[in-house]
Amino acid sequence: MWWRIKRSELDKQKREGNKKALKEIIRRGEVPGLIAYFEDEPIAWCSVAPREIFPALERSQILKRIDNEPVWPIVCFFVAKPYRKKGVSLDLLRTTIEYAQREGAQIIEGYPIDPKKKSTPDIFVFTGLYSTF
Repeated sequence: MWWRIKRSELDKQKREGNKKALKEIIRRGEVPGLIAYFEDEPIAWCSVAPREIFPALERSQILKRIDNEPVWPIVCFFVAKPYRKKGVSLDLLRTTIEYAQREGAQIIEGYPIDPKKKSTPDIFVFTGLYSTF
């Protein structure tokens, strides 16, 4: 929900409110992201959609649009701890790109970070790592 609502709303909704909002997105038939499975267990998540779906991104001064071209940003990754550093992010990124293209995306962008330290806390790499992209 980080990119989908205002920061003030995110703080007000907290955990349960954000779960409810995500369920509402699904109820409306929207695809909030892709889930990767290992056997029958969900192990990873990636969020991608047309940029207009992400109002917080639209308001960003740092990630503001450079033109009016239709863009599908990849805004969020999560990989469960036991599956990190095993190529799951790369597989999920490839699948996410294929999905966005099937849905009509011509331009797909990401906002990965390139950590300056050897070890970066997981919470700071939710937009993905440069090495994956």
